[in-house]
Amino acid sequence: MNILWDFDGTLFDTYPALVEGFVKLSKQDLNREEVLKWLKIDSKTAFNHYGIDETNRAEYKRLDKQYSKLYSKPFEHLEEVLSAVENNIIVTHRDMESTTYLLEKYHLSRYFKEIVSVEEQGFTRKPHTSSYEFVLKNHHIDLVVGDRDLDLLPARKLKIKTVAFQNRNIEADFHIDSYEFFIDLILKNKSL
Repeated sequence: MNILWDFDGTLFDTYPALVEGFVKLSKQDLNREEVLKWLKIDSKTAFNHYGIDETNRAEYKRLDKQYSKLYSKPFEHLEEVLSAVENNIIVTHRDMESTTYLLEKYHLSRYFKEIVSVEEQGFTRKPHTSSYEFVLKNHHIDLVVGDRDLDLLPARKLKIKTVAFQNRNIEADFHIDSYEFFIDLILKNKSL
């Protein structure tokens, strides 16, 4: 089994860091639950909703990296899932340096065959299919796991089965709220 994973909100709970960075960037006392709701759609939508200019994108990324080192951690039971998968590949909007830092900090880098940092490697942001098509040139992918619709849209366009993680409001072949049940509910599923 080969799985393509999103990183933020799928492998690692990075939302506390993303929210704190966004609130600091906004220079407002924003409701963090509300901010999270908008960031779960995507950061461009959150920027628009709160009237933050796109020229602040670099500062947002800098704040995210700073807060990620403090707040971000892998979801529970993730390592046992990763170890049960033949090939794990990441496609992320996160930069390569911070992705690698977090994987190494939690001793998870050995489980990944490849990491694609979408913008750093010149691909159009998800939900565009270009980064997924790049992965498909080198790897057969059986499943895509993500927490937002923009992670799963490219997979659906490319006819790859999908798993929505901690988000029952998006279309997916499977929905799961904890990696504790991933092996039994997903990996052992005969329909894959």
